Amino acid sequence: MSKSAKQKVLRTLDKADEKDIVSKRFDQFIMALILLNVAAVIVETVDSIHSKYELVFEYFEIFSVIVFSVEYIIRVWACTALEKYKHPLWGRLKYMVSVEAIIDLLAIIPFYLPFLINHADGRIVRVLRLFRLFRIFKLGRYSLAFGLITTVIKKRREELVVTLTLLIILLIFASTLMYYIEYEPDKAGFQSIPETMWWGVATLTTVGYGDVYPVTALGKVLGAVIAILGVGLFALPAGIIAGGFESELSSKKKNKKGEKAEE
Repeated sequence: MSKSAKQKVLRTLDKADEKDIVSKRFDQFIMALILLNVAAVIVETVDSIHSKYELVFEYFEIFSVIVFSVEYIIRVWACTALEKYKHPLWGRLKYMVSVEAIIDLLAIIPFYLPFLINHADGRIVRVLRLFRLFRIFKLGRYSLAFGLITTVIKKRREELVVTLTLLIILLIFASTLMYYIEYEPDKAGFQSIPETMWWGVATLTTVGYGDVYPVTALGKVLGAVIAILGVGLFALPAGIIAGGFESELSSKKKNKKGEKAEE
């Protein structure tokens, strides 16, 4: 098939243009199917519902896998229409290891693996079923909100990595100090630095479950300082992401105004 035909297929499969009705309806169908799959994964864990509608869940899963498998195969076939994947072999292999293609593969592979693995352990099958939740990440292709989140995280990844690094350093530092302050041979919760890190995570996130807590005066002072620092540090990524959203939305509004002015 010609390159132009493959490009037309990709335009239909990808996020719809406002004027492309076929692509828009396809996007709506796929988004609805993804959301129904996520709902099915959740609802079928209720034994009374699963036992009553087991066949419905099985047929719906088969139908979904067929749709997602066909979509994946078509994308692999048509990707050579794009310049970066133009080589018929290496281009397709390159596409297959892209993030979007891996998400598409993870959406269908849990269905096929039990057939490939003979006498699979029940726990393995349950884990594979859990992987069906990866289908929700397919929404990134069709949802403006998911696309916006991805764009913001990509553009602000350096600031987010710096913030995460600071949090990890603070967690290690706080847990180490607290271990040496609070350690007693018969005292639960502070028997090692890794064990103390549970307290560190609970304190830094200001959750404070109360299952592990310092009892010495110095430990309480350190706990209070760490809790205050945690509030400030956890506000940083929220501020970075909020700033990224504001910047992206402002940019989109300016682009729309520019397009209308040109018309």
